[in-house]
Amino acid sequence: MRSLLRRLTHRPVPTPHEPVTRHHGPDPWTRAQPPLRPWQVRDRCFNMRRRGLDPVEIRAFLHRVADELTTAQTALVAVQEENIRIKDALRAWQTAQSTSHDHR
Repeated sequence: MRSLLRRLTHRPVPTPHEPVTRHHGPDPWTRAQPPLRPWQVRDRCFNMRRRGLDPVEIRAFLHRVADELTTAQTALVAVQEENIRIKDALRAWQTAQSTSHDHR
């Protein structure tokens, strides 16, 4: 059946050494995209197929991923704030050191 469809659509049969491409054009996942937000993971819906996956299992997994994403993003914000605080303290210390050396 596949060979008949290939002949009808004029697609060449892939050789064993040649990668199989499933689409034409750029891969949408390789383009630069903004980071995922937890709500985007939770609200993601998938097309139903004839022999699809269990939607309850998919939803549970997406909620787990969203929870981990929330944790990671919260930790990232905390680290960025700490980084700013440390840089500010270092600048203040360097300024204090440079002014105290000028008066000697």
